[in-house]
Amino acid sequence: MSQILTAEKDIYLPEPADVVRAEPMTKMEMFFEFKLSSGRPLGHMPGQFAEVAIPGIGEAPISISSSPTYRSGFQMVVRNVGNVSAAMHRLAPGKKVGIRGPFGTQFPVDGAMKGQDLLFVCGGIGLVPVRSAIDYVLHHRKDYGRVTILFGTKSPAERLFVEEAKQWAAQPDTTFLETVDRGDEHWKGSVGVITTLMPKVKVDPARTVAVICGPPIMYKFVILELDKMGIGKDRIFVSLERHMKCGVGKCGHCQINGLYVCQDGPVFRYTDVAEVREAI
Repeated sequence: MSQILTAEKDIYLPEPADVVRAEPMTKMEMFFEFKLSSGRPLGHMPGQFAEVAIPGIGEAPISISSSPTYRSGFQMVVRNVGNVSAAMHRLAPGKKVGIRGPFGTQFPVDGAMKGQDLLFVCGGIGLVPVRSAIDYVLHHRKDYGRVTILFGTKSPAERLFVEEAKQWAAQPDTTFLETVDRGDEHWKGSVGVITTLMPKVKVDPARTVAVICGPPIMYKFVILELDKMGIGKDRIFVSLERHMKCGVGKCGHCQINGLYVCQDGPVFRYTDVAEVREAI
């Protein structure tokens, strides 16, 4: 019985963590760096999430944006969309939160992606969880082939990790392309939805693995473009972050027919969800 209680405590009780950095990225997004108060690493892999608890407010599932190769703590980007996220936006360095996790499936950086060319297609805050995989891959650069990163946002003001993206583009055999739905008087780059970037990309479909993360409407059109490129459905991975809440499959908020995103995902091979109604 004591062993069962110990295991449940690890899952259900938040561990204290310190806010190391808190910096605005856009009008809606705030960048955070946390460090567990115990000093131990979080122990996550790219694509996973953690539950962040604010005493007296509640908790919410937040993607982990940093690679596990980052040893100084872990990073998240939080959009201000509810009570918990609004409370997080008021946090300053030195404050504490509760952390449960990590939870969920991961991008197969040590599995199906290893040794392959990689195509990352990210829309808006979909770049946040994918950044963990991008940084992991670039930290282990020799283990992967060519890397192509496509990023789209609604406007230039919503772009994320702008300076970091320049560093990605400077890496060997790495391409970074971005577009915005609507430009402004200062924007000199591409204008259009993210699929307008895809014809500019040359891939070897037999050795390319694609990763997609973004708003729900984006997936169908990106997958159609990947099909035109000849990339097989079994070589496509999607992150289906939905209205996750408890993180342990109890509340049902993230249920898609028979799937629980927080337990079965959030990362899925596309062939596993292609026929699941409302998944894509």
